[in-house]
Amino acid sequence: MQLQSTLTCPKCSHQVVETMPTDACQFFYDCKGCGERLKPLAGDCCVFCSYGSVPCPPVQSNLRCCVSEKRHADAPEHLVKGVFY
Repeated sequence: MQLQSTLTCPKCSHQVVETMPTDACQFFYDCKGCGERLKPLAGDCCVFCSYGSVPCPPVQSNLRCCVSEKRHADAPEHLVKGVFY
C-alpha cells in the first residue's frame, strides 16, 4: 500500500507530496500555492482520490472509505479530517 500521494491543485497546478491518513478521510486541503480549498469531486471520497497521484488507502484496499459523502456534507468542518498547513 502506498501512503504518499502527489496532490495537484486544479486551479494553479501546484504540486506537493503528502502522506495520506490511514485512519480518516482527508476531505479538505488548502493549496500551498494559491490557497484554494480543495474538496473531493462528486463521487470521490477524499482529496487524494480527486487530485492525488495515488488513491487513498481504503480505495487501494478495495474497501469503502471511512465517511460517506452525505456525512461529509452534514458534518461540521472540524469533525472531518481537515487541512494540512
